[in-house]
Amino acid sequence: MRSMIKLVLFVLLVLARHSQSLSKQHPTIDSLLDRLDSLRPIRSVQESAAKGLLQRLLSNHFHSFDFRIISKDVCGGSSCFLIENYDGPGRIGPDIVIKGTTGVEIASGLHWYLKYKCNAHVSWDKTGGIQIASVPQPGHLPRLDSKGILIRRPVPWNYYQNVVTSSYSYVWWEWERWEREIDWMALKGINLPLAFTGQEAIWQKVFKRFNISKVDLDDYFGGPAFLAWARMGNLHAWGGPLSENWLSDQLLLQKRILSRMLELGMTPVLPSFSGNVPSALKKIYPGANITRLDNWNTVDGDSRWCCTYLLNPSDPLFIDIGEAFIKQQIEEYGEITNIYNCDTFNENTPPTIEPEYISSLGAAVYKAMSKGNKNAVWLMQGWLFSSDSKFWKPPQMKALLHSVPFGKMIVLDLYAEVKPIWNTSSQFYGTPYIWCMLHNFGGNIEMYGALDSISSGPVDARVSKNSTMVGVGMCMEGIEQNPVVYELTSEMAFRDEKVDVQKWLKSYARRRYMKENHQIEAAWDILYHTVYNCTDGIADHNTDFIVKLPDWDPSSSIQDKWKQTDSISTGSYETKRRFLFQDKSSGLPKAHLWYSTKEVIKALKLFLEAGDDLSRSLTYRYDMVDLTRQVLSKLANQVYIEAVTAFVKQDVGSLRRLSEKYLEIIKDMDVLLASDDNFLLGTWLESAKKLARNNDERKQYEWNARTQVTMWYDSKDLNQSKLHDYENRCNLCSKQVLEWVT
Repeated sequence: MRSMIKLVLFVLLVLARHSQSLSKQHPTIDSLLDRLDSLRPIRSVQESAAKGLLQRLLSNHFHSFDFRIISKDVCGGSSCFLIENYDGPGRIGPDIVIKGTTGVEIASGLHWYLKYKCNAHVSWDKTGGIQIASVPQPGHLPRLDSKGILIRRPVPWNYYQNVVTSSYSYVWWEWERWEREIDWMALKGINLPLAFTGQEAIWQKVFKRFNISKVDLDDYFGGPAFLAWARMGNLHAWGGPLSENWLSDQLLLQKRILSRMLELGMTPVLPSFSGNVPSALKKIYPGANITRLDNWNTVDGDSRWCCTYLLNPSDPLFIDIGEAFIKQQIEEYGEITNIYNCDTFNENTPPTIEPEYISSLGAAVYKAMSKGNKNAVWLMQGWLFSSDSKFWKPPQMKALLHSVPFGKMIVLDLYAEVKPIWNTSSQFYGTPYIWCMLHNFGGNIEMYGALDSISSGPVDARVSKNSTMVGVGMCMEGIEQNPVVYELTSEMAFRDEKVDVQKWLKSYARRRYMKENHQIEAAWDILYHTVYNCTDGIADHNTDFIVKLPDWDPSSSIQDKWKQTDSISTGSYETKRRFLFQDKSSGLPKAHLWYSTKEVIKALKLFLEAGDDLSRSLTYRYDMVDLTRQVLSKLANQVYIEAVTAFVKQDVGSLRRLSEKYLEIIKDMDVLLASDDNFLLGTWLESAKKLARNNDERKQYEWNARTQVTMWYDSKDLNQSKLHDYENRCNLCSKQVLEWVT
């Protein structure tokens, strides 16, 4: 026992010398961590929550593990987990002892042990689910070397969610699904999750104090599937109104979500006031500094949905509302966190480039938070620095980032795996930030990733000169796709060094399919160098024609249409009919393709060859369907281009043959996707209807669900909003869906 203790102390000493202490780099962050630690429940509560997770995951092994909360001092002042053999007296007892600084660390240790000692695999249900058949029976779990396993977090936080994930993925969830997701979070080590559910009920109570009526809020809140954008001030009323049933049910759900997060030792990130207000506030407070924003993607600037109202942060009323909202949350939930999200400038450009003005706005936003909670810390998505880089030059960035005291703002480098900001902004000009992977837009179902960037980016950022990195995060817009990407990213929150992806993938494939298979290993090697090696920086990677609503009108000559390409390109939709033209420098439509389709077809053949060995594996079946769908989508692109070419050449015979072939691909894909419930549209629609309490809600929720995955936003007979086809989540939306929404 003494030798083991000496070894652990030696390892901690080496780690301390290898990487600079956070307290030396970020003393204010250390103070924040200490405050957050004080808000966590007592050890027994966290240990019990971890035990509950074990019961749900591996009920037969409930007594095989002993969980214990330990002090950070054991880990050199950082969060960590320790996995050891149980060497207590007697033969009866657990096999393995897992110690961690929080319930999340214990769950992370459990996952690490199951993954790397038992070859188990944890995935979302929709991507194949949890594979634990490889875990030996109680009493026969693999023993560890005498030194055990010590994993120390190189940075304190593992962040999770995007402000729009709540609408793209979570909107129809009930507690049963949320419970599984929180378990997934804990196993993956996520300790800083966004918690946005139910905030409209809080806003209803707050705005009532400012004489805002229920009717006013009906014009303010978006519908269930569009709440994220109503919260950000991009739209209002679209898909609404919200019923009292929705408001009360979501608030109760949020309380259960927060309770479980807290029991596991997570720090939830709550919303704060960004300045978005109901239009009625302008009438009630005519002297307030309230401006109307520009049109955000609606057709013809339709005032029923567009052009929301923003209360200037410099107005005293902003401070009053912001303070009231923070305090109302504390009244509802208790003092459970110091970290609040606010994205007041997300896709909304400030009216002036003057740094002094921007600084005053930032200071006011923080003042509203801090009046509600004196220890408040502002967590901000850094997406604005990427999406509006023409505006956010160094003076403007500095003005915003330095508008609050150091340590009182944390920035999410939202798109760091493709377009990092930390390395072009002097580490966000000294502001603490979290290296994040965005990966997914709109919940698109497309096999895609940048594994090399993920395996090295967080390490490069952390060890860079004057680094202010304090975490690793996953900020996808939609979840339940590309599980390999999320498996690796979550693991990087615990990695001190870069990962050899090729080697890691062999281990991943063995765990995911519960056995070793050489064809599968070879297939994943191909996928690593093709599908999961996108380096071109193009964000809109799912532009396959088969997921687009057909809207090419060949009634006029193609030559006349091509004369309009300046207004028909992807970024502009001002013409009466919009075409599937990606590249206006070329006469033909063009979909995004970053790899050799021939190589990926080889991977598909290897998957098929492994079928006799792996066909009973749900994870294999999911990946098989997904990969086949990917191949068919790219084949359809090729056939579509050939059909367009035939049309241009007025080759009627070839056009007829290619059109029939394209329709056959659609039918084949429909049959393919129907073989797996996880790809069915009906699963999404039924989850929406299940939440309804009456027939009116049932119709409204189904409309929200159908509209989000197809038209997304308002449309007219001859013109659609710019977000038309944005989500592309149904890789093949059925004819019935299109007829329903149009």
